[in-house]
Amino acid sequence: MKKYNTVEEYFSDFTKMAQVKLQELREIIKAAAPQAKEVMSYNMPAFKQNRILVYYAAYKNHIGFYPTPSGITTFEARLTNYKYSKGAIQFPIDQALPKELIEEIVKFRIEEDFLKKKK
Repeated sequence: MKKYNTVEEYFSDFTKMAQVKLQELREIIKAAAPQAKEVMSYNMPAFKQNRILVYYAAYKNHIGFYPTPSGITTFEARLTNYKYSKGAIQFPIDQALPKELIEEIVKFRIEEDFLKKKK
Protein backbone atom coordinates (compact mmCIF):
# COMPACT_ATOMS: atom_id res chain seq x y z
CA MET A 1 0.00 0.00 0.00
CA LYS A 2 1.25 3.44 -0.91
CA LYS A 3 2.16 5.73 1.99
CA TYR A 4 0.68 9.24 1.66
CA ASN A 5 2.44 12.23 3.19
CA THR A 6 -0.07 14.94 2.34
CA VAL A 7 -3.80 15.25 1.76
CA GLU A 8 -3.17 16.54 -1.76
CA GLU A 9 -1.04 13.50 -2.56
CA TYR A 10 -3.85 11.27 -1.26
CA PHE A 11 -6.49 13.06 -3.37
CA SER A 12 -4.36 12.82 -6.52
CA ASP A 13 -4.60 9.02 -6.58
CA PHE A 14 -8.36 9.03 -7.16
CA THR A 15 -10.72 9.64 -10.06
CA LYS A 16 -11.92 13.15 -10.78
CA MET A 17 -15.37 12.26 -9.35
CA ALA A 18 -13.81 11.00 -6.13
CA GLN A 19 -11.54 14.07 -5.91
CA VAL A 20 -14.57 16.37 -6.20
CA LYS A 21 -16.38 14.48 -3.42
CA LEU A 22 -13.31 14.41 -1.21
CA GLN A 23 -12.82 18.16 -1.66
CA GLU A 24 -16.49 18.82 -0.93
CA LEU A 25 -16.35 16.75 2.26
CA ARG A 26 -13.09 18.45 3.23
CA GLU A 27 -14.71 21.89 2.88
CA ILE A 28 -17.78 20.85 4.90
CA ILE A 29 -15.54 19.61 7.71
CA LYS A 30 -13.29 22.71 7.60
CA ALA A 31 -16.32 25.00 7.83
CA ALA A 32 -17.74 23.06 10.78
CA ALA A 33 -14.36 22.81 12.54
CA PRO A 34 -12.39 25.96 11.63
CA GLN A 35 -9.92 25.47 14.51
CA ALA A 36 -9.10 21.90 13.53
CA LYS A 37 -5.85 21.01 11.81
CA GLU A 38 -5.88 18.78 8.77
CA VAL A 39 -3.50 15.82 9.10
CA MET A 40 -2.79 12.43 7.60
CA SER A 41 -3.44 9.62 10.05
CA TYR A 42 -3.69 5.89 9.37
CA ASN A 43 -2.82 6.85 5.77
CA MET A 44 -6.00 8.86 5.26
CA PRO A 45 -7.02 12.50 5.69
CA ALA A 46 -8.25 13.52 9.12
CA PHE A 47 -9.08 16.61 11.13
CA LYS A 48 -7.66 17.00 14.62
CA GLN A 49 -8.08 19.41 17.52
CA ASN A 50 -6.87 17.80 20.75
CA ARG A 51 -7.54 14.37 19.30
CA ILE A 52 -8.72 13.21 15.90
CA LEU A 53 -12.25 14.45 15.25
CA VAL A 54 -12.97 12.62 11.99
CA TYR A 55 -11.24 10.71 9.22
CA TYR A 56 -12.38 10.41 5.61
CA ALA A 57 -11.35 8.37 2.58
CA ALA A 58 -12.30 7.53 -1.00
CA TYR A 59 -13.22 4.16 -2.43
CA LYS A 60 -14.47 3.02 -5.81
CA ASN A 61 -18.19 3.44 -5.03
CA HIS A 62 -18.31 5.53 -1.88
CA ILE A 63 -16.67 8.10 0.35
CA GLY A 64 -15.92 6.77 3.81
CA PHE A 65 -16.51 9.07 6.77
CA TYR A 66 -15.14 7.96 10.14
CA PRO A 67 -16.47 10.04 13.07
CA THR A 68 -15.47 7.42 15.71
CA PRO A 69 -18.07 5.08 17.25
CA SER A 70 -19.73 7.83 19.32
CA GLY A 71 -20.36 9.85 16.17
CA ILE A 72 -22.18 6.85 14.74
CA THR A 73 -24.25 5.86 17.77
CA THR A 74 -25.35 9.43 18.48
CA PHE A 75 -26.63 9.92 14.93
CA GLU A 76 -27.62 6.33 14.12
CA ALA A 77 -31.31 7.15 13.65
CA ARG A 78 -30.36 9.54 10.85
CA LEU A 79 -28.05 7.11 9.05
CA THR A 80 -30.71 4.75 7.71
CA ASN A 81 -30.12 5.87 4.09
CA TYR A 82 -26.44 4.87 4.27
CA LYS A 83 -24.36 1.80 4.91
CA TYR A 84 -22.67 2.20 8.26
CA SER A 85 -20.86 0.25 10.94
CA LYS A 86 -19.69 1.04 14.46
CA GLY A 87 -17.11 3.55 13.21
CA ALA A 88 -17.79 4.28 9.54
CA ILE A 89 -20.43 5.75 7.27
CA GLN A 90 -20.45 5.15 3.51
CA PHE A 91 -21.71 7.98 1.33
CA PRO A 92 -22.36 6.76 -2.24
CA ILE A 93 -19.96 8.52 -4.58
CA ASP A 94 -22.70 9.28 -7.10
CA GLN A 95 -25.04 11.00 -4.61
CA ALA A 96 -24.99 14.36 -2.87
CA LEU A 97 -23.24 14.47 0.48
CA PRO A 98 -25.59 15.11 3.44
CA LYS A 99 -24.00 18.44 4.38
CA GLU A 100 -26.16 19.24 7.43
CA LEU A 101 -25.70 15.77 8.89
CA ILE A 102 -21.93 15.89 8.39
CA GLU A 103 -21.76 19.36 9.99
CA GLU A 104 -23.75 18.17 13.00
CA ILE A 105 -21.57 15.10 13.45
CA VAL A 106 -18.38 17.19 13.24
CA LYS A 107 -19.71 19.72 15.75
CA PHE A 108 -20.70 16.86 18.06
CA ARG A 109 -17.15 15.49 17.79
CA ILE A 110 -15.69 18.94 18.57
CA GLU A 111 -17.79 19.15 21.74
CA GLU A 112 -16.85 15.61 22.70
CA ASP A 113 -13.16 16.40 22.12
CA PHE A 114 -13.46 19.55 24.26
CA LEU A 115 -15.14 17.66 27.11
CA LYS A 116 -12.47 14.93 27.04
CA LYS A 117 -9.73 17.56 27.20
CA LYS A 118 -11.38 19.21 30.24
CA LYS A 119 -11.27 15.92 32.17
